Amino acid sequence: MTLLHPRNVLPFPPGSNGTDTIISGYHLNLTALGEWNYTLYSNGTLSNGSWCLLTFEPWAPTYLFPNGTFLNTTWCWSPVDPIGTRGIVAIAFAVLFGLAIVLSLVTLNKHGSLHLPATKRFYPIGRRWQWYWGFWVCATAIVSLLTSIDVDRYYLPELPVILTSFFWYLMQWGAMAVVWEAVRHWGSWMERQLVDPDPFALRQDDRRALFELVIPLFFYLFLWLNFFMIIPRNWTPIQHQRYPEQTLLEAAPTATDARFKAGAFLLLVSWVVILVSLRHSIKHYCPRNRGFINRATGLVRFTPLRFKLLIPLAAAVVAFQALVAFRFDYSPLCVDGNLAAIFAGGYLPSLLILYVQIAFGFLNPNEDLELKRQRRVRNQEFDRQMGIVHKPSWWRRVNGEVLDPNASMRERLAANARELSGAKPTPADGGYGPEVPSDAAGPVEMTPVPPPPPPAVSRPYTGRSETLHEDRAVAMAASLASSEAVAAREAAAERARRHHELMQDGLDLPPPAYSEAVGTRQGDATRTRSEQSEGGRSTDQPQTQVRSMLDV
Repeated sequence: MTLLHPRNVLPFPPGSNGTDTIISGYHLNLTALGEWNYTLYSNGTLSNGSWCLLTFEPWAPTYLFPNGTFLNTTWCWSPVDPIGTRGIVAIAFAVLFGLAIVLSLVTLNKHGSLHLPATKRFYPIGRRWQWYWGFWVCATAIVSLLTSIDVDRYYLPELPVILTSFFWYLMQWGAMAVVWEAVRHWGSWMERQLVDPDPFALRQDDRRALFELVIPLFFYLFLWLNFFMIIPRNWTPIQHQRYPEQTLLEAAPTATDARFKAGAFLLLVSWVVILVSLRHSIKHYCPRNRGFINRATGLVRFTPLRFKLLIPLAAAVVAFQALVAFRFDYSPLCVDGNLAAIFAGGYLPSLLILYVQIAFGFLNPNEDLELKRQRRVRNQEFDRQMGIVHKPSWWRRVNGEVLDPNASMRERLAANARELSGAKPTPADGGYGPEVPSDAAGPVEMTPVPPPPPPAVSRPYTGRSETLHEDRAVAMAASLASSEAVAAREAAAERARRHHELMQDGLDLPPPAYSEAVGTRQGDATRTRSEQSEGGRSTDQPQTQVRSMLDV
């Protein structure tokens, strides 16, 4: 591996003898250095193409063994320099991106929460994707910025410049996705507001729905093509910026090759797809205008303020990626590039995209809550058109129309009956109206049933008369027998009443046999008039057997 141009090679300083050299005040074996092909360069490094060591204090090697092993060695690719301007500005930007993560979590919690049942037509994850991509942008930007600190600290460029460039392109990739998801979801939100009053206002199988199904595929197709044009490549030549000739011959041509230029063009196509999606949403979900000039004016007028800020910032992302594909000195891939251009054009647009999203995330309400508010407004307008005036919330409580939550079923039924009859509640019913005597007549269904009198319990006899003992026992037995008889009669009456109700409802017992009808028609003397009137069956008449259809 060539570290410096051959003209920057220095001869070894003379030492005590012909096999000795002095480097930074330390004697090293010149024979061993020559045997292992070490070369001294003007930038203070000692290298043989595979190993590179620093030769200045305090990292100079103190001794060299004959087998080529050094004592007190420090690699050329070590962070030995202090943090430079690039690192200080990178830390400030990393703090801002870290704060954006916290604020994005708050806005995601606000707009991602559900206050209405989820539907298949509008998935809850659709409103959250823009915040998920925001986390992607913050994470990749922080990694890129923190690794750029070591770009200044490394004595010779190595892995940090590759990591910075790699994650910077991923950050721009995610910034475009943030703008796309914001525009796409705004169109979905406009559609949801239109179909909420009337689910059949917009069809789901027309050209509009088909276009909305296909256009995300086009956007992510070009976005992924941008990814595959830039990310999967050999990044090693980017770190070959150890002297000007190497930068011009290896790093710059790699950072401005055809693949980077094609990636910038594909990102431009993705930005155009965002504009097409915005125009489609305005055309179908906003008031229409006639004429080319009116439509162009309406496109600008109906575009939300958020997108008037996001779309130009997304265009700045595309423009800067195209710029660095042609000018290497403005690129984050350049170790000694223009820092003002790198941070102002490379990181600032993505940071502003995030903070615009966060600001409007705090200003805009949750969509479910906004939809509930629109429903209340529509219901109030419908009531006004129909002349319905709702009483205030305190009206029911003042008029005693609010029941105790621990009220019994009878009290709830009584409240329903009063609502139908228009009667005012009484304190006995749990209301606040004037008190009514307890014996006042009320609705038939709500008349309270008096409780049955308690059974008479004869007091036991404690005297010594055997006759009285026997009389008391007989009287108690008679009372128990009479009570059982009364209970049996009540049960029989209840069964008769239930049987009568079932007959009224068409659930009578099976019809009488054919023999009863035949015996009645022939004047059968064994069947009495009372039995015929009561529908009973004669026990003396044998059952007639049906032999053929002629008997029927």
